[in-house]
Amino acid sequence: MTELSMNPADWIPHRAPFLLIDRLLSIEPGVAATGEWTLTGDEWFFPGHFPGRPTTPGVLMLESMAQVGAVAVLADERYRGRLPLFGGVEKARFRRQVLPGETLTVSCVMSRVSARGGKGHASAHVGSQLAVEADILFIFADA
Repeated sequence: MTELSMNPADWIPHRAPFLLIDRLLSIEPGVAATGEWTLTGDEWFFPGHFPGRPTTPGVLMLESMAQVGAVAVLADERYRGRLPLFGGVEKARFRRQVLPGETLTVSCVMSRVSARGGKGHASAHVGSQLAVEADILFIFADA
């Protein structure tokens, strides 16, 4: 079996400043993936969100979860060369703030994948604390 790359940029087209996964921890092609995003405090959004009280925007945490889900899907040979695009977000719940210096461990498990798109349940934790969870829906476009 070929060893899978743990570099997110080898799987998805996102690049800085919008690649919101630093490294991948695990990939189960077509099923699940887990990665990390470490917030250094130097990110472009912290000065304005919020001045004097930097907090990671929730929409960017959702995007990070979608990027991890995209890795899980694109690691499956059946979907390579496709581009998973956001189709929707359901049941999103934000449980804690994510601050500079913290690392998000981001996971996504696919519940449905077809030739047209799919759905996965994603979550992000800081240590053992749940920061956010949601169902991520996506559709495929040709890359």
